[in-house]
Amino acid sequence: MAENKSKKNQTGAKQTGKKSTQKKELFDVSFYHAWCKACGICMAFCPKGIIKAGKTGHPEIIRQEDQDKCFGCRFCEIHCPDFAITVSPRNLKRRENDV
Repeated sequence: MAENKSKKNQTGAKQTGKKSTQKKELFDVSFYHAWCKACGICMAFCPKGIIKAGKTGHPEIIRQEDQDKCFGCRFCEIHCPDFAITVSPRNLKRRENDV
């Protein structure tokens, strides 16, 4: 019997081993520190763990590599009691003729 070499992902769908040609959607996370009381909810519950406390104790994303890990779940934005966080899609096209 031949062994099935295709793998299944978390949803149970088979993976064919081909890389996706779609680019990953990137997001920007903005903090309004004037509104933030540094409660830590966003830092504690970010599924990627990219939001860290800065020098003042307010949330920040320290490294650009971490910013790129954000997949836009908006958990931080939805659960912020001070409405001090905005998550928005990153616009990579700066001009009309950008490809």
